[in-house]
Amino acid sequence: MSPSLHSHFATGAKAVNGWCALPSPVTAEIMARQGFDLMTVDLQHGLIDYQMALTMLQVLQGLTAPVMVRVPWNEPGIIAKCLDAGFAGVICPMVNTVEDARRLVQSSRYAPLGARSFGPTRANLVHGTGYAKAANSTVLVLAMIETREALANLDAILAVEGIDGVYVGPSDLGLSLGCEPTLEPTDPQVLAAIETIAARSKAAGRIAGVHTGSPDMIRRMFAQGYDFASLLTDARIFATAIAGQLAAVHRTSAESVKGY
Repeated sequence: MSPSLHSHFATGAKAVNGWCALPSPVTAEIMARQGFDLMTVDLQHGLIDYQMALTMLQVLQGLTAPVMVRVPWNEPGIIAKCLDAGFAGVICPMVNTVEDARRLVQSSRYAPLGARSFGPTRANLVHGTGYAKAANSTVLVLAMIETREALANLDAILAVEGIDGVYVGPSDLGLSLGCEPTLEPTDPQVLAAIETIAARSKAAGRIAGVHTGSPDMIRRMFAQGYDFASLLTDARIFATAIAGQLAAVHRTSAESVKGY
């Protein structure tokens, strides 16, 4: 199994992540072929179940970008099943405390670091029979920081052995701080929190990722020190493109995207 994700970020290189929320291997393939550096299949807020995630992974692994998964919750069963399927990394939502972070490590790392049960049915097939020996150092494990509580515990979460880094969800972070839930926040309190997360992650030698609502925000996040950033979702990009095309037909302005 190639340690490409860790080595990529260790050099200081950045990555743009494509986010798959639609339950379709076709749309996932279309996304991946546009040149994203990473791809993520979303089992939390996306419309994707485990079997569809596996099908999408099989398509995506035929391309060049490493494929991560956002699991529905910090629960060992689904984390193990996704890693056994061969995903290169896991993003776990709502990691608010050191105990949450330790539970994530227990689910995603083999002994002695964690307690992940051995059964890499497909991971062995695609990554080779040395998978178990290499997995603890190659699988990327990211804790989502998206609440006021997680911010307060950030340094302690970053210090947990087995956590490679964090991933910021701006919408939930905004809600938790009493602000509007949006992928492109403008409230100074939310922006300051996002900047703080990047700075503390870098100080701890950890990887930092963030979800964004625009290409401009990605550029700003990279300037703040984030290693990778996700551009919207496939569903949002699809809806925005359609709205823009229809607005052009009617010579109107696409002020909003229905459903978002």
